[in-house]
Amino acid sequence: MARRAGLTANAPRPLLPPDLWPAYRLRWMRRRLLLRALRKRRQLTPVIDRTDAIQPGAILMFLCVRNEAVRLPFFLQHHRALGVDHVIAVDNGSTDGTAQILADAPDVSVWRTDASYRLSRFGLDWITWLMIQHGHGHWCLTLDADELFVYPNWQTRPLPALTDWLDRSGRASMGALMLDMYPEGALEDVPYIAGTDPTQVLTHFDAGNYVIQRQQPMGNLWVQGGPRARKFFAAEPRRAPTLQKVPLVRWNRRYVYVNSTHAALPRHLNDIYDDGECLTGALLHTKFLDGIAERSAEELKRREHFANAALYDDYYRQLIDGATLHTSRSTRYRGWRHLEALGLISRGGWL
Repeated sequence: MARRAGLTANAPRPLLPPDLWPAYRLRWMRRRLLLRALRKRRQLTPVIDRTDAIQPGAILMFLCVRNEAVRLPFFLQHHRALGVDHVIAVDNGSTDGTAQILADAPDVSVWRTDASYRLSRFGLDWITWLMIQHGHGHWCLTLDADELFVYPNWQTRPLPALTDWLDRSGRASMGALMLDMYPEGALEDVPYIAGTDPTQVLTHFDAGNYVIQRQQPMGNLWVQGGPRARKFFAAEPRRAPTLQKVPLVRWNRRYVYVNSTHAALPRHLNDIYDDGECLTGALLHTKFLDGIAERSAEELKRREHFANAALYDDYYRQLIDGATLHTSRSTRYRGWRHLEALGLISRGGWL
């Protein structure tokens, strides 16, 4: 039998053109992560399930929490006022009354697990399963308990107006910059009272020193900077936390978050910017309330919050020893219009 020119009898034939391989690999990554969530569902035990009350078109919020009793009252109040209709929460072994606060709230459904947060992709396996079950077809806001979602006109235009505009604009997701908030002084010197607005004590943020690049193959934005980068990771800035997130998505049971809410699949969910300006918000990050030293000591021992936990030992030790993030270049928070003027968020075509 004659051989075709340029080919040997045993030469493998390419299964896909080279430009289709990235999409193929992302598809299999998404399927693998969905399968992980299916397996990890057995780690969840319902505490109270009120999801039968979820109505079509309801806006849902998903979160995984551990020992957040101090933050939860205002966190829930803030997002209810925005227009969240129902909260679906995973309590990861809290011991401070967090579970009771959630269970007592009539618009919250709670599941509990004592399994490893790190080995469940930092809670994403549990959240993904619950989003498969309850998030399909809904606009879903996925947050940590130390994040307050804000966006242009948030005080007067609630989430139903925002998501309706996103639907009419053909957008399935919205991005937000995580903005580290901190007090004017040492972190432990400004007491916080549960139920009050944490930005009353976490009054400042960094307005500059942010770097941004687009990562492939998912096309997600990688933003680093802020006070943690300059204070704790100045010598190795590539290790600084990622600040860009995609917290608001019209969910489909085939979607997954890949790394916290920094990136999602399918890839188009990461298209939160285009050639012009797109609507973006901010996550006011309230991590640095008083008590951070005690929490850091616990996390240093547990090693549940980073994949390479040993690399962050110095970060935790500085927080334990006492740290001050405020400098003469810090900027006082004055609301969303100020953030827009600084170029940290954008209203895009949202009026």
